[in-house]
Amino acid sequence: MLSAGLADAGFGVFRTAGTYFVTTDIRPLGESDGFAFCRALLERAGVVAIPNAVFYDHKEMGAPYVRFAFCKRTKVLQEAVKRLKP
Repeated sequence: MLSAGLADAGFGVFRTAGTYFVTTDIRPLGESDGFAFCRALLERAGVVAIPNAVFYDHKEMGAPYVRFAFCKRTKVLQEAVKRLKP
């Protein structure tokens, strides 16, 4: 549900095979700085994401990727998807 909602909102989505997170590419949204994007996303939509760059030795390689946790109640995910729609 979250992956489909993120794709509908314009994110590039990497389908997950075994984790509690879905990784997205923010470049289709015209963004490239995951840190700035995540800070602004909380203010703009009340949704929290994690910049993937924190997991990279070379932060610039992970800069355009952010991840969202989907180990949440269905209602919470539905609300997040609603808030992320353009």
